[in-house]
Amino acid sequence: MNDSDDLTEARASRPTIVDVATRAGVSKSLVSVVLRGKTGVSAANRAAVLRAVDELGYRPNAAARSLAQKRTHTVGALLSDLRNPWFIDLLASTRAELSAQGLNLFLAEDHQLETDTSVLDAFVEARVDGLLCLGTVPPTEQLLATARSMPTVVVSGREPDLPCVDVVTGDDRAGAARAVAHLIEIGHTRIAHLAGTGRAAELRTEGYRDQMRSHGLENHIRVEASDRSEEGDRRAAKALLSVTPRPTAILANNDYAALITMSHAESLGLTVPRDLSVVGYDNSYLARTGYIGLTSVDNNYIEMGRLAVQRLIARIDAPDAPRTVSLLDPTLRTRKTSGPPSP
Repeated sequence: MNDSDDLTEARASRPTIVDVATRAGVSKSLVSVVLRGKTGVSAANRAAVLRAVDELGYRPNAAARSLAQKRTHTVGALLSDLRNPWFIDLLASTRAELSAQGLNLFLAEDHQLETDTSVLDAFVEARVDGLLCLGTVPPTEQLLATARSMPTVVVSGREPDLPCVDVVTGDDRAGAARAVAHLIEIGHTRIAHLAGTGRAAELRTEGYRDQMRSHGLENHIRVEASDRSEEGDRRAAKALLSVTPRPTAILANNDYAALITMSHAESLGLTVPRDLSVVGYDNSYLARTGYIGLTSVDNNYIEMGRLAVQRLIARIDAPDAPRTVSLLDPTLRTRKTSGPPSP
């Protein structure tokens, strides 16, 4: 007997759903209902089916189940920048919740999404049940078309902004305002902002501006935008620290930009926080590292990932339901990179 014959025999010997139904003394359709975890089955019948499954060693055929349910039990996740450290917490939470819900994750980066649609094409061809857009993803024509035809949830971002797309994110305006309020409370007035791109970054900038104005510091407002690249962060930090009088505090759009700012400040002979206070955003593992001790805004990515998966499952089950926008309340984590300005 060759390998092909062995494989054929193994497949033929596998128990089927009919075998389970016969062993349990119920119909095939009732077995299917029990295996899908649906309600409306008596305790006795459910126990009989599960006992038969265990005795026969039955394993549902994933491909057949997907065809019957018109689902693949997979979710596509599109990341805006895999290098950004805050994704680690969000991905860990997202993976854990997907696994708990019996779903698999296909992960890809939105690299050159404007010119290369292969990532989205792969998701469509794989027939993923839904799409998670993690972070600020460029709202290209292809992405908008995909989001209109596929259950989609935006996580920690605002794009794509469509009536059928749910949003789970932090309250970016409030988070930035709290960071600025902290700096004002410890004595700073010359507070600058290293901004990013995308709607979430715009909201953080608005929170910064609002808080400065509410304390009569509109004359000290200074914003430099980065394209979210390392070089862009470096150029923005250099511009902010080259003016006279120099700002005594900087709120960065994310933790990585904050570290770039601190690095440039050090190259100028400045000490953090004695000469310059720096506040980041995201409370990533870098911020929490004791050696760095970066003051940062915590967007609660653990809860965000869990809630996003639940929203996506709800959207898959009810694709025409009204859109939901969930804003998580951010928390400022004060550490050693922020302190009173030097006299």
